[in-house]
Amino acid sequence: MQFKTIKMIPLAAAVAFAFAGTASAQEEIVKIGHVGPISGQIAHLGKDNENGARMAIDELNAKGFVIGGKKVKFELLAEDDAADPKQGTAAAQKLVDAKVNGVIGHLNSGTTIPASKIYHDAGIPQISPSATNPKYTLQGFETAFRVCANDGQLGGTLGRYAIQVSKAKKIAVIDDATAYGQGVAAEFTKGAKSKLANVEIVATEHTTDKATDFNAILTKIKAGKPDVIFFGGMDSVAGPMLRQMKTLGINAKFMGGDGICTEALASLAGDAMSDGQVVCAEAGGVEESGKKALDDWKVAFEKKFNHPVEIYAPYVYDAVMTMVTAMQKAGSAEPAKYLPVLAKIKYKGVTGTIEFDKNGDMKDGTMTLYTYKGGKRSEIGVFH
Repeated sequence: MQFKTIKMIPLAAAVAFAFAGTASAQEEIVKIGHVGPISGQIAHLGKDNENGARMAIDELNAKGFVIGGKKVKFELLAEDDAADPKQGTAAAQKLVDAKVNGVIGHLNSGTTIPASKIYHDAGIPQISPSATNPKYTLQGFETAFRVCANDGQLGGTLGRYAIQVSKAKKIAVIDDATAYGQGVAAEFTKGAKSKLANVEIVATEHTTDKATDFNAILTKIKAGKPDVIFFGGMDSVAGPMLRQMKTLGINAKFMGGDGICTEALASLAGDAMSDGQVVCAEAGGVEESGKKALDDWKVAFEKKFNHPVEIYAPYVYDAVMTMVTAMQKAGSAEPAKYLPVLAKIKYKGVTGTIEFDKNGDMKDGTMTLYTYKGGKRSEIGVFH
């Protein structure tokens, strides 16, 4: 009778073999939701935001992040709200149903504000990288945060700049009837009037975020001979508006908030934008000491996605990193456990130090003013 030889596996190897099969099972999945307009007129901005989130998620997974002693894998659940409030709330509910651990978004104030109640009712922390309307963080929702300055800071700074630097005496104001456009336009007007009591608002006009023909309102505005036209809205509308201003022979300085302050504005406006004519503000910005880190990050972003940063991607990236850092400090990705830590976080990101006040707004929020020269965005300076 022959016996088969059995090859014995050393005990240590056997144990390692047994646990190897369960290693992946022990890896915890953490779902991060992101919502922005991936379709529609400002899809280029929504994709910019989503790529900022993807860059953060990819980096975290590459380094093998650990929360509460467990290795975690992050999953990005990306939704499209098309900058539409109804689609925004539907996207928010979809993420809640998917039991996400946190949400980065939305891009627009008009979608961020209605969605914020859905996240609040579900107890899910939300960080917007770009919604600037003050109402967002004044609703009393402890789940709502933002990593950019609000309209009060941004619009007010532009209004003061129009009077102090541009020496404007007559101003026309246009908004796109969205929560963002109306909010930033109102704060601009307030800021302008605070510095010069007798500044004359020669026209207050309204359009929509999908309009393409502005001849009627621009013709009315032209009669008032404004020094400055302020537009509360997005670059996809500002570009054609600048073209029509040129056709009508309106040479006023054109100002706006972060919605128009993109690299794409120059191509959207074509040859209608003269050097120095446009002044806009980005709701954030770094002092000189932080510029190299941000510039290096932008180079890495462009290499990864084969497209330069439009505007908000670094803020999305920082929002993800801030949220994940809070999870790590809390030792848990459960919303109820890391939310109190997030509210008190102090995180040094590529866009500067992120720290929230009692409402969820940025403490000491900065903004960067830009103009355009030779078709390129050119920084004027960082303001507080």
